[in-house]
Amino acid sequence: MDWVTRLDKQMEDYLPDVRVLREEPMARHTSFRVGGPARRMAFPEKGEQLVLLLSMAWECGARPLVIGNGTNLLAPDSGLDRLVVETSGLSRLDMGEEPGSLLAESGVPLARLADFACRQGLTGLEFAHGIPGTVGGGVCMNAGAYGGELKQVVSGVSALFPEEGVKFLTGEELAFGYRRSFLTEHPEAVVVYAVFRLSAGDPEAIRETQRSLMARRKASQPLEWPSAGSTFKRPEGHFAGTLIEQCGLKGLGVGGAQVSEKHAGFLINRGGATCADIKELIRQVQEAVLEKTGVRLEPEVKIVE
Repeated sequence: MDWVTRLDKQMEDYLPDVRVLREEPMARHTSFRVGGPARRMAFPEKGEQLVLLLSMAWECGARPLVIGNGTNLLAPDSGLDRLVVETSGLSRLDMGEEPGSLLAESGVPLARLADFACRQGLTGLEFAHGIPGTVGGGVCMNAGAYGGELKQVVSGVSALFPEEGVKFLTGEELAFGYRRSFLTEHPEAVVVYAVFRLSAGDPEAIRETQRSLMARRKASQPLEWPSAGSTFKRPEGHFAGTLIEQCGLKGLGVGGAQVSEKHAGFLINRGGATCADIKELIRQVQEAVLEKTGVRLEPEVKIVE
């Protein structure tokens, strides 16, 4: 019996209320707007459902892939022979137990989290206002922008591990680094919720900072085109976009994929791009930058198989 048949039966018996789609195109669930069909895609709405679903998936060999808004993913054109778990239904967002703390489930958009903090008069998340990802993915990769990053405000995370069950990891145990954390070193782990510790601030001043950062983002980034944000990590001592521009690669295209003419650090889908187009463009950019500058660019976007 294959994993699909086993999982379908277990979900029918134990999680009949969880919505499941069959052969669902990943292009509908990634910001690049590319990717073939996932054999199964499930949409849990409670932490308990997520935990049970993943336990069954691991047991069945479904190789679950947990996604939020799909803003940092590149999915293959051929599709995924695995279970994709979409977490947007895990949307609980409340004040935490400690003064100045917030609790957010993994599917909460970072923009919503930042807005909620502002309304509560809590400062520290202004930088996250324009980041398109969710709490789960953001915590895993230590998302950041404009000098801020989640390591500055995350006090702990509840995560599910296949062999150990649910564990709470402190900010120190998460070992945050540049676009990495303990969780990126353990990709089998899944964030259930995160706790943030912020400081008191003036809501209007917080909102003004958010507006200013959003204006900067709109002025400098190609937000009108599908992309995964910054395609490459920042090399030590350099900026990826600057290196790419200096190498004369703005506007370079492969099929429907293109190096943005507005911001060279963004690879965009100009229309009809495939995963193969984007991967080939990544390769060409890496090759050209390495040849001309000696710097090897490392993708920030997660390429899933």
